[in-house]
Amino acid sequence: MNELALFNSLFDDFGDDSYTMPSFNYRKVFQTPRVDVKEEDNAYTLEMDLPGKTDKDVKIDLNHNVLTIASESENKDEKKEEKKNKNKWLIKERSFMKFSRSFTLPDDVNGEEISASCKNGVLKVIMPRTAKAETKHIAISYAG
Repeated sequence: MNELALFNSLFDDFGDDSYTMPSFNYRKVFQTPRVDVKEEDNAYTLEMDLPGKTDKDVKIDLNHNVLTIASESENKDEKKEEKKNKNKWLIKERSFMKFSRSFTLPDDVNGEEISASCKNGVLKVIMPRTAKAETKHIAISYAG
């Protein structure tokens, strides 16, 4: 047995009822892109690593102050090639990727002004902040 095949089957057995180890979905953990979020005076900036992705591969939605970044892609050309060749994959983790990450935004984000760009495999989402509301003093009238 090949060492790579042994490694792959080790992780496939996680979550099986015959083991007492906790369930661990390594595909989900390693396919979920990590993010950095920075707070600045006038905006929040979110950066997410998405190597090999373009703007057509990623979907960003804002719904009730929840920002969702999602992507789903599959390499269909490799399936045709696999049928022609009789090669056997030992580990194949790169042909399909699906993820969705949601972030509840602070109340001071201006949802109408959110912008996103992708450069060198890094998605950058800029979320401008609204001006902070000044505390308003309310006079009390006395009727007496």
